[in-house]
Amino acid sequence: MTEMTSTTGIPHPMGTFFPWWLLLIQGIIALILGICLIYEPLFAMATIIIFLGAYWFVSGIFTLFGAFGDTSDRGWKILLGILGIILGLLFLAYPLYSTVISMFLFAIMVGIIALIYGFVALYGAFTGKGWGVGILGILSILFGLLILANPFASTLALPYVFGILGIIFGFAAIVGSFMLRSAQKGA
Repeated sequence: MTEMTSTTGIPHPMGTFFPWWLLLIQGIIALILGICLIYEPLFAMATIIIFLGAYWFVSGIFTLFGAFGDTSDRGWKILLGILGIILGLLFLAYPLYSTVISMFLFAIMVGIIALIYGFVALYGAFTGKGWGVGILGILSILFGLLILANPFASTLALPYVFGILGIIFGFAAIVGSFMLRSAQKGA
């Protein structure tokens, strides 16, 4: 495999390169979304749910039509297409309910995943992976229990957590894009 180098962009996980200004745009969008999630959490989450519903609806249609063009796994494609259309229509028809329900389910999933990760890490600590892994396992178990003890409070906190992460990522991407631009000019 050959190594790809470029002075016009940064490497992307898919093996292609994209320019510095694309990272800047991603940073600006993440920053705006993060601010919106903190100041208007329900409206911002409902907007995200509407876009998700539209995506699932359109994706479901394309998947359904694709099932008739490519006959491999046709049954799965038809099932996924129909589910995408149904979920998309439900999210578009009931954005407020979809927002609350999907955030609640997401909080529960995060809590369960944190518990699973914690127990796996704790097991790893007892089988020789080190005390650091054990501490992370205990923290993960406590985090999962905290979320699952009151999933309603966790649901209410999600937009703020996503908002803070969006602001942090947005600033990091903006700073990174200017650093990349100056590095490209120097090259």
